Amino acid sequence: MTDRTPSKTAADQGGGLDTIAAISTGQVLSAIGIVRVSGPDALAVTDRVFRPLSGAPMSARPDRKLVLGRLLSPEGAVLDQCMATVSRGPNSYTGEDTAELQCHGSPVVLRAALESLFAAGARQAKAGEFTRRAFLNGRMDLTQAEAVIDLIDAETVQIAQNAAAQLDGAIRRRTDGIYDSLAAICSHYHAVIDYPDEDIEPFQLQNYRAVLDRAAQALERLLATFKRGDLLKSGVPCAILGRPNVGKSSLLNAILGYDRAIVTDIPGTTRDTVEEKAVLGGVLLRIADTAGLRDASDEVERQGVARAKAAGQAAQLILAVLDGSVPLTEEDRAVMDAAQAAPRHILIRSKADLPAAWTMDGAIPVSAHTGAGLDALEAAVGDMFRQTDGAPPGETLTNPRQADAVDRALDYIRAAGQAMEAGFAPDAVLTEVEGALSALGELNGRTVREDVTNGIFARFCVGK
Repeated sequence: MTDRTPSKTAADQGGGLDTIAAISTGQVLSAIGIVRVSGPDALAVTDRVFRPLSGAPMSARPDRKLVLGRLLSPEGAVLDQCMATVSRGPNSYTGEDTAELQCHGSPVVLRAALESLFAAGARQAKAGEFTRRAFLNGRMDLTQAEAVIDLIDAETVQIAQNAAAQLDGAIRRRTDGIYDSLAAICSHYHAVIDYPDEDIEPFQLQNYRAVLDRAAQALERLLATFKRGDLLKSGVPCAILGRPNVGKSSLLNAILGYDRAIVTDIPGTTRDTVEEKAVLGGVLLRIADTAGLRDASDEVERQGVARAKAAGQAAQLILAVLDGSVPLTEEDRAVMDAAQAAPRHILIRSKADLPAAWTMDGAIPVSAHTGAGLDALEAAVGDMFRQTDGAPPGETLTNPRQADAVDRALDYIRAAGQAMEAGFAPDAVLTEVEGALSALGELNGRTVREDVTNGIFARFCVGK
C-alpha cells in the first residue's frame, strides 16, 4: 500500500519541466486583472518583464509582499504600472516558485503582459494546469482540486460554502481515518505472512469486524449526502403546473425579476415549456413554466399539455398554481393530484391581490402583480431543502465521481464483511479490503489512474 502516489510525477506530466503563464481572471473589462506564472524559472521570467519602482528585483523580494512597478513589453516599452508578488515553492499554491502580476483589467493589457512573459521564457498554461501541479506536487488532494472548480462554478451560497470547506480538506479528513484503518488490517496480515519469525501479534480476522462495521457506517453516512448535494449543485428540476390563465407565467416572471414568459389573458398562450434557472430560498431551481393543463382544443396545445405533464413527472419540486380569485375546478384538482405525486410540492394560491374565493391550509397566497407572498414562497423552498443529515460544512458530496468512489468502497467493505461471516480464508476477505482501499485512494488521489486525473482537470478553465 502506498500513500498518495499518482501514476506519474509532476515532471512526468509536464508539471515541473517548464514555466507556465496564464491570465487567471476573466477576459472582460475590470478594475484588476491577474496574470499568474509558475515553474522553475518563474522568478527569473518575472524579473525580465517587471521592474520595481524602487529597490531589488522580484527574485530578491520576500514572499507574499506586493511590490509596485512597471510591466514591460519585450522591447522594453511600458505596458502598465502594476503590482507584483512572488511565492516560492514548496509553500506556494502549485508547490513551485510562482508570481502574480496584478494589472489594470484591460483585456488588451493582460494579453500584452502574457505575450511579454512568453517572450521571456514562459509558455501558455493549459486548462487546469496550475491546480494540476498543486495536486501532483502534494499541495492538495483530488477532492480539494475539484473543490476549486466547484467554488468557481457555485451558483448558490450553500454550494460555495460546501466547496470552500472541501477546499480546506473536509472530505479528506472524513475519509483518511477509514483508509488508514483498512490499511492497518492489510499491513498486519502481510506482516505476519512475510515475517513469520518476528514477534508480531497473531492475525485474527474476527478482531477486525468492528473496524469494517465502523468503516461501512461512515461511508453510508457520507454517501447519503450525495442525493441532496447533487440536486443543490446541479439545480432542482422544478415545474410550474396549473390550468390555463392561473398565473403560471406571471409567477415565473416574478421569481426571475424580469419578463421572461409571455403573459396574456388568452387561455393557452403558453404552448411549450419555458426553462430558466433561479435561486429561491438559497436553492438553485431549474424552473419549467408549462402549458396549462386542460383538454386541449388543437394539436399544438395537446403537445404542449403532454410536455407539461412530462415536466411534472420529471420534477423534484412542483409549484402547483391555483387561481385564488375564482372557485376551484376539476382541472385544479387534477393539478393538485399531479403535484402530490411529485417528491416535493408547494400549493400556491395565485392572484392574492384580488378578493379570495377560497382558502386552503398549506396553500401560499402569492400576487405576481405586487410581489406579495414571494418571501413566504422563498422560505418554503429553503425549508424543503434544508440540510437535515447533520453533515458538517464540506461533507456533502456534490460530485458524481466522488460518490461513485465512495459507493464502490462501500460495496467492497460489505463484501469483506460477508466473506468474513461465511468463514472465508483471510486472504479472500483482504482482497475485498484492498478493493475498498483502491476506491478510497481514487477518491482522494492517494492512488489514481492518469485517465481519472485527466478527466478531472478537463473541467477547469485556463489560469486555474
